[in-house]
Amino acid sequence: MLPQHSSQIFRLTAIFSMIFALIGFSYNVWRMEVTEENATVRNAAFEVLKEIAELELIVYTAHYDKDIVTGNPRKGWVKVGLIQDLALLMPQDAQQAATNIKMVWQDNWADMSNHNQSAMAIVDSLDEARAQIRLVVASLE
Repeated sequence: MLPQHSSQIFRLTAIFSMIFALIGFSYNVWRMEVTEENATVRNAAFEVLKEIAELELIVYTAHYDKDIVTGNPRKGWVKVGLIQDLALLMPQDAQQAATNIKMVWQDNWADMSNHNQSAMAIVDSLDEARAQIRLVVASLE
């Protein structure tokens, strides 16, 4: 049988070992969740940036080249919808930027081929969203 003093040291060691194990496990789980969330936001941000670039190409092709095939507004509507869907995986500011793209697109898509002001309003909303998404990516841990 262990002496009283050795028994107390053994119990304290066991208790501290359990506490440190729980703390370590908890931190590891938290860190993995943060890493996964950051990866999701980062992937969504890159996809949104690609879709913004493609939407910008549609606007420029419709406005400057007067190409109704490549600059087809129906393609633009698909891009706008995809941007909004992907933005749901990002912080509120990026979601608001995506909503702004949709509102500006909705107000200007019909005139983007013939009116510089409409085309530039869409491009400006895309530039604002692009800047907001860059801030989101830069703020990730």
